[in-house]
Amino acid sequence: MLITFSKYHGTGNDFVMVDNRSGGLNPTVDLVEKLCNRHFGIGADGLILLENAKESALMMRYFNSDGRESTMCGNGGRCFAHFAHQLGLAGQHVLFNGIDGFHEAYLLDNGNIRLRMIDVPVVESAEEGFFLNTGSPHFVVFVRSVENVNVDLEGRLASKSVNVKNGGTNVNFIQPVGEKVLKIRTYERGVEAETLSCGTGSVASAIAYADFFA
Repeated sequence: MLITFSKYHGTGNDFVMVDNRSGGLNPTVDLVEKLCNRHFGIGADGLILLENAKESALMMRYFNSDGRESTMCGNGGRCFAHFAHQLGLAGQHVLFNGIDGFHEAYLLDNGNIRLRMIDVPVVESAEEGFFLNTGSPHFVVFVRSVENVNVDLEGRLASKSVNVKNGGTNVNFIQPVGEKVLKIRTYERGVEAETLSCGTGSVASAIAYADFFA
């Protein structure tokens, strides 16, 4: 099988990007796992397909490296916007649908990409942290030092014990280091490991911080 792809990353969160408007790629669990395998495939945290959509010009479909289609990916959304622009499908303003609904992104003159996320109506507080959905479910835990956290171990345990009925959650360990400045380390479900960054997790962490100190 010959697959034409691009490789993107958003602050280290990396993706295999495929223009699938023709519908020619069938993203089976086995195929996605092989593409994302860092030793025997291309290697990535996930696969993103650019497809046609009825409600808007474009549809973003995101698959974690475990092969399963997943919820919204913030860094992936920024990469998707740039990919669509590079393909000549959009200008500086990119409109698209994700699994969580409608999104819009702006390609700025400084090279950055601004992405509008969904509104977050509820922040659930618990003794251990905060749970909220920013397009993907996130559990946010405040810690004294993110460097001292075993993210893979502690994240895996928390991921399987929160939001269980919906397949668990992503877990963010955050350390305030100044006024409105956070250090964040994220365990991503579906990747089942720490990733170099997480867009929806950063949004969730900022909202939890604002809620905690409000």
